[in-house]
Formats: sequence, structure tokens, C-alpha cells
Amino acid sequence: MEEYSAERITTAGVLVKDQKYFVAKRDKGGSIGGLWEFPGGKNRWGETEEETLNREYQEELGLEVKVGALIHSHDFVNKGTLYHLKAYLITANDFEDLPLLVHTTFKWVDKDELGTLDFAPSDRKIVETILG
Repeated sequence: MEEYSAERITTAGVLVKDQKYFVAKRDKGGSIGGLWEFPGGKNRWGETEEETLNREYQEELGLEVKVGALIHSHDFVNKGTLYHLKAYLITANDFEDLPLLVHTTFKWVDKDELGTLDFAPSDRKIVETILG
């Protein structure tokens, strides 16, 4: 069995409105710079996954979200850490003037366009689940 230096939970929020999916493109730099993602982030000790998604959306996009059903999970390794990625359906209101603190842009895409974007490797499996 492979050894890992650490193990963490990370989350992604899949926001759907009018059959379109909210995706954001990360700033350049870092391991997923310039790639599309479903925003979310690493779980902090003591947080529930719902709290993590709320905090991350607030920090990155100034959005309050309501977390719904778990729709996807898988494990991946990055820099010696084993991550358990959990993607949840989320809802939010008020998409005007979103501050882009770690993203360069965002957009709403349908399933057809979702399959054409260059996603972060960890989020590609979420896309596969959505596209079924």
C-alpha cells in the first residue's frame, strides 16, 4: 500500500441554475493555474464539508451558499497528500459583481460546453459524473 505524507478532505460546489453550471477559471500560478474548476477547497480541522464550502465560496467569490446533496466523490494524490474530493450540489443567490480573488473569470455553461473546457485534473471526474 502506498504511503502518503498527509490525508485531507477537499470539496467542490456544483452550482446549477436554469440547467447551466457555474464554473470559474483559476488565476495563473499554482498547480491548477489557468484551469477551470467548480469552486471549493480544502477542509479545515473541525469543519464539516458544508462549512468548508460555505467558507470557500465566501472567501473566493463573496457568495453565501446552501449545500445540498453529495453527487460525486473520488480520491487523488497531489504532492504526496491523499485527497478525498467530495462534490456537492449547491445553491446561491445574488451573482452581481462577484469579487474574483483567486479566479480570472467565471461563466455559466450547459452540459455541451462543460465537456469542452480544460478543467483541473481533480475536477475532470466531476464533469464525467455530470455528463454521465
